[in-house]
Amino acid sequence: MKGILDNVLVFAATAHQGQTRKYKPEPYISHPIRVMELCKQYSDNIAMLSAALLHDVLEDTAITADELDRFLRANMTPEVARETFSNVIALTDVYIKKDYPQFNRKTRKKMELERLTMIPPDAQTIKYADIIDNSSEIAIHDLQFSHVLLKEYRQVLKRLDKGNPELRERAMQAANR
Repeated sequence: MKGILDNVLVFAATAHQGQTRKYKPEPYISHPIRVMELCKQYSDNIAMLSAALLHDVLEDTAITADELDRFLRANMTPEVARETFSNVIALTDVYIKKDYPQFNRKTRKKMELERLTMIPPDAQTIKYADIIDNSSEIAIHDLQFSHVLLKEYRQVLKRLDKGNPELRERAMQAANR
C-alpha cells in the first residue's frame, strides 16, 4: 500500500508543482495530503486514500482524465485504478464558470450539489475531509467570503450522508464556525 500511495503522491505533487494555497504561502500539495491524512484516520482503503491525494488534479492542473487513467492503470490493480479514477471524477466540479458562464455561482453550486448527492460513499468521505481542511483556512483568512463558502458547505453536508459518519460530523462542526 505504501508504495502505491508514494507513487500517487509524487504524481499529484508533480501535477500541482508551482501552485500554492490561496491563503497560505505553502505548496498546494499540502492540502491533498491533509485531506488524505484525515481520511486515513477512518479507512485504509487504498483507492479512497489515492483519490484523496488526487481529488483536485483534474480541476486545478493541466492533467487530463486520460493521463490520470493511464497513470492509475500503470500503478494499481485494475479494480483499484477504476475505483480511484471514479472517485476523482466524482469529486471534480462539473458546473464551473468557464463551462456555464450563463449561471451565477449560486445556481452553479445548486446544480453541483444535486450531482454530488449521487457520488459514492468513499467520495463523500473525501469531500468531508476536503471541507474540514478548507473551512479552517477560509474562516481565518477571508471572513467575508467565509460566510458564503461555509453556508455552501453546510448545504452540501445536509445532503451528503453516505460517507463516514464520524468524519461527516467533524465536517459539520468545521462548517458551523
